[in-house]
Amino acid sequence: MKTSNVQSSTSSRTPMTRRRFLGASALAVTAFNVLPRHVLGAEGTAPSEKLNIAGIGVGGMGGGNLENLRSQNIVALCDVDHNYAANTFKKYPDARIWTDYREMLDKQKDIDAVVIATPDHTHAVIAMAAMKAGKHVYCQKPLTHDIAESRALAAASHQYKVTTQMGNQGHSGEGIRLVCEWLWDGAIGEVREVDAWCDLSYYPWGHASWSSKWGVRPTDTPPLPDKLNWDLWLGPAKERPYHPAYHPMVWRCWWDFGVGMMGDRGAHTLDAAVWGLKLGHPTTIEATSTALNPDTHPVAAMVTYKFPAREGLPPLKLTWWEGLRAPRPDDLDDDLVMPAEGGILFKGTKGKIMAGVYSQRPMLLPTALNKDYKRPAKTIPRVEGEAHELEWVRAAKAGKPAVSDFDYAAHLTEICLLGNLAKRMDCRLDWDGPNMKATNSPEANKYLRAEYRQGWSL
Repeated sequence: MKTSNVQSSTSSRTPMTRRRFLGASALAVTAFNVLPRHVLGAEGTAPSEKLNIAGIGVGGMGGGNLENLRSQNIVALCDVDHNYAANTFKKYPDARIWTDYREMLDKQKDIDAVVIATPDHTHAVIAMAAMKAGKHVYCQKPLTHDIAESRALAAASHQYKVTTQMGNQGHSGEGIRLVCEWLWDGAIGEVREVDAWCDLSYYPWGHASWSSKWGVRPTDTPPLPDKLNWDLWLGPAKERPYHPAYHPMVWRCWWDFGVGMMGDRGAHTLDAAVWGLKLGHPTTIEATSTALNPDTHPVAAMVTYKFPAREGLPPLKLTWWEGLRAPRPDDLDDDLVMPAEGGILFKGTKGKIMAGVYSQRPMLLPTALNKDYKRPAKTIPRVEGEAHELEWVRAAKAGKPAVSDFDYAAHLTEICLLGNLAKRMDCRLDWDGPNMKATNSPEANKYLRAEYRQGWSL
């Protein structure tokens, strides 16, 4: 682990085919297995017992996750920027404050579980360290920054026998369950095509007028803000000077730090298709994008996936529209609008299902079908209060998988990452999922596993 320049601290889903996907290609993970009192055996943990939770990256979304976990014990808060995290620190005066998550995991022995809401490029190293330390892990979406990391985390979650959850909160909602139940009931017949979209864009890149050439890495070196440990913020990413074009909040548009809109919204929007249509590995992924550069995600793109027949379902074409809106369905009444910011449209032989970005408010098209269709019985277990974070807590106490555990989350994340890979290569990729490689592009395979800075590893 990297130790230089480190500031010291101041104080039940329906089974899917993803297990086959992991079995053929999971990366070997080795480490000494430390199991604190809470790691679950046959007995589990009493539901009345509170988990001791640590937040890692608490200045933004992590603060919101912790708010949903206030019924538990928030015992530690870790952030590399103590100014950015100051408001969250104030909310939990009894929590110990840390800068380096590694030091926290090593020294604070009362932690049962961690919530990770750092930039995308540090998710994997932190989640892996937490699992090796025997902690239950809730990690914000996207699960990882590259495909090899996703497969490694999924394998490790089995090895260390902890309860994991990705923060795609729509997976605990009513909407996605309705979509799946309608699909499985045959409400719209056979589905061979899906459109999913997010019409938002990261533009201008960096959200600040720091350069006359948008999307080009800044060359000036403003002073480092007080109480920000930039070396830890970079983590395994390549070294570069601090700049406000990266932190806070604006890192996701940069390839080195973020997974772009596919990770931001695709991890939510594609969820219903992966679950409801039992998607395994795509065979091809093809992308067309606006102007590309080596530093930033494109402003807009269209990604087309082809999935083979599976489990009695026909081949599927799935199109992701980014920075764009999918074509309006011709059977959507004139007085109805497509979901704001993004959504998904399943096209069947008998009709369509349309839902919002988190699978919320699903409806059938045409209107007559939505009115006349007799809804099936609710066969998928519902999440109490639809609170994704608390579903994870209950699963950890019961010794059961959470609804979006790292098995499921790794596969969903991989599909998003493959879209980014096709955008980056600006071509069609032929994908060999079990062997984790693009068979027609050796160049693309170089992006499957990030090159970490010296001193960093999984």
